[in-house]
Amino acid sequence: MTLRIIPERYLPHVQGLLRIATALLFLQHGTAKLFGVPHVDMFNGLKLFSLLGVGGAIELVGGALLLIGLFTRPVAFILSGEMAVAYFGFHAFQNFWPILNKGELAALYCFVFLFFAVAGPGKFAVDRA
Repeated sequence: MTLRIIPERYLPHVQGLLRIATALLFLQHGTAKLFGVPHVDMFNGLKLFSLLGVGGAIELVGGALLLIGLFTRPVAFILSGEMAVAYFGFHAFQNFWPILNKGELAALYCFVFLFFAVAGPGKFAVDRA
């Protein structure tokens, strides 16, 4: 006998809520880079056709698509790849441990997006309509 806090029939609902919450949090990275909202000093004067600018565009468009659940699997796969590049390209060389190289968030996003690429959007998604 398995103890279940939430019945299994609600898994798609929780999966959909995780997708929406993740997309809203991720979307902030794109808006901060491209529009300065919320303001992050590090992104002052960011050029659209720089590595961070292109990343911001991917985060903005990908985050919005993930939020509404449109093209979830391919978008999540691309976002997972972006976060793998962010981790291994910007964080991993600084220190082995993610907590010390400040790459925890990039690594976590990478695996959450990989989950959605494999499992799909869950409930509350345009893909399911």
